Amino acid sequence: DRVGKILLTLLLPFLPKENHQAVDDTLCHRTGPQVIGPGVHHDGTRSNYQGGKKAGTALGNGHTWVVLTLWLPYPCNPSRGLAVALLLRLYRSEKTCRPRSQFRKRTDLAAEMIRTLLSWLPEGQGYRLHVTGDSACGSRTVIRDLPSNATFTGAMPLHAALSDHTAKPFSGRGRRPSVGERLPSPKELIKRKKLAWQPATVILYGREVDLLLYSYVAVWHRVRPGQSMRVVITRDPNGRYEDRAFFCTDPERVPEEIPAKYSNRWPIEVTIFQAKHFMGLEEPRNGWWRREHGSRRPYGKPGYESNGQKGRVAVEHTVPFVFVAYALVFVWYLHHGKPARDVSRARKNRPWDSQKTEPSYADMLAALRREFWVWRISRYPSLRVVRRNLARLI
Repeated sequence: DRVGKILLTLLLPFLPKENHQAVDDTLCHRTGPQVIGPGVHHDGTRSNYQGGKKAGTALGNGHTWVVLTLWLPYPCNPSRGLAVALLLRLYRSEKTCRPRSQFRKRTDLAAEMIRTLLSWLPEGQGYRLHVTGDSACGSRTVIRDLPSNATFTGAMPLHAALSDHTAKPFSGRGRRPSVGERLPSPKELIKRKKLAWQPATVILYGREVDLLLYSYVAVWHRVRPGQSMRVVITRDPNGRYEDRAFFCTDPERVPEEIPAKYSNRWPIEVTIFQAKHFMGLEEPRNGWWRREHGSRRPYGKPGYESNGQKGRVAVEHTVPFVFVAYALVFVWYLHHGKPARDVSRARKNRPWDSQKTEPSYADMLAALRREFWVWRISRYPSLRVVRRNLARLI
């Protein structure tokens, strides 16, 4: 957490006043008896279909990490950006927690990270937090304790029980009602043939999309009791995509902005993919149990109990260290990068990529590696004659 706070101080000059955060979880595949805390979790990278038929939920063995990222715009294109992971928490199932009283749900970890990040932002400078998450994060644990300077946008289940934001009048008998009149759920509204859909053009994932919107203000008592929120139902006029429902804890938000804000959570998926692809997020084994030469591990003896807390510390530090290294590449590029030069070099090496206008993370990583290599060559005076040629070849 202290390293994440230092990263935030380095990124504050490039941070907009209304900054976007995304919360999600990812599975890092780990197997073996010498790894602490692995479990069987849902694997979103695997297909649920086998032989052309849906085979159920895809599962994988390993560690699940809850990640909180901060969205930062590119210096050359403010409309696009990159998500930088500032806080991470290791989720362990109730079965693998010892003692089991240490078990915490994913939503509890996400709520803790959001509160931690809010405490880091400078007070009195107008910073607002806009958090986005999928349907798993849009729960009561995360949303009910949000402060006034934080807003949450997420996906809503179609069968959500909604009510009016004004309570029922008290008849004088029984308990005073705290919930308003029952409103139709998004699923019930979708079934209506005569629904006042409003056409709108929404920017989703970097391009303009024509949608039909229906918006209203309601109270989701199970998730955020007594607080109004804006509910938006979307429909594709071409019928290619199914109807969906979204919500925002700010009832004054324009309906067109809510699907667009929800699409801003996509960079966290890109960050997790690039950390696994470029930084080797799943490559460390974190094994610390070692058997004697020529012997086998005794049956039923877990490896992490034989060497103190070394294995637990290795698991808890490796993945955050990889995300810190991933973030430092982007921090260096914001201060010292040359986007125009890197884009022209990439287009020269790949002539088919003629529409490239801003550097990718791979270009940023290559630029930093070139700086390291040139610096290492420049340290040796004996290579002064060939140093210029080596730098050009690099």
